[in-house]
Amino acid sequence: MLNNMMFIVITIIVIFICFYSGAADSHKFIEETEPYFRFLMEDDYKFLLEVKYGSQVDVKKMFGRRIQNALAAIVALFFFFLSDLSFITILFSLIVGFLVFKLQYTQLNRYYKANLHHINLMLPYYLKSLEILIQHYTVPVALRRSIDTAPDIFKAGLQRLVEKIEAGDSSVQPYMDFATEYPVRDSMRMMRLLYRLGLGSQENKQEQLMMFSRTVSTLQNKSREQKYKERLEKMEQKTMVMLFVTGGGIMLFMLMSMMMMMNL
Repeated sequence: MLNNMMFIVITIIVIFICFYSGAADSHKFIEETEPYFRFLMEDDYKFLLEVKYGSQVDVKKMFGRRIQNALAAIVALFFFFLSDLSFITILFSLIVGFLVFKLQYTQLNRYYKANLHHINLMLPYYLKSLEILIQHYTVPVALRRSIDTAPDIFKAGLQRLVEKIEAGDSSVQPYMDFATEYPVRDSMRMMRLLYRLGLGSQENKQEQLMMFSRTVSTLQNKSREQKYKERLEKMEQKTMVMLFVTGGGIMLFMLMSMMMMMNL
């Protein structure tokens, strides 16, 4: 047992010296092996990264970091179980490594779900600014011009939407892809309205624009009502906490007073 522990310690020291001196480059190793692990990348991983970090995020670098952490966990456990390697310990090490690999993706999913409600509240206000642009430009041009002033969370999706339209895709699919990326309240219906507005002739554009405007105004009203409801619920929660603390303090004071009187 002592010999095994000495071997583990010496091996760890040698590996550390190799990486520290530059004889071995962990980053280069990850870059070279990362394509072999690409099949493990989730379909929505890039989208989730862009939601949290913006469209400029280096997806390859972030994915490589996940692989690096997972491999480090597996290697560390292999060394820990070196004196008692078996199918169970190897399987356990691989499972822990896989969980470490999935950790960042799980955190991104939680972040997205936590902010989905916020996205839902922002969409009507973005659509209102888009409506103003559509009054002066065609729908594709208005979408392109809206990217710079749109909330950061929508920019990557808008960029892809515009690129598909400019590439010649005149179907409703680019609009539906955007709605699928941001599956919030009425996003599908609003994208269909936007698509029809882009197809409409100049004669009936004003009529369709009025319909679009009424729908956006309805969404804005719902958003305001939701904000008011949430604010009211927060106030009610604070009131309940205050009443509970006050009532508990009074009860505690009365209890202490009764105990003091009984002692007297």
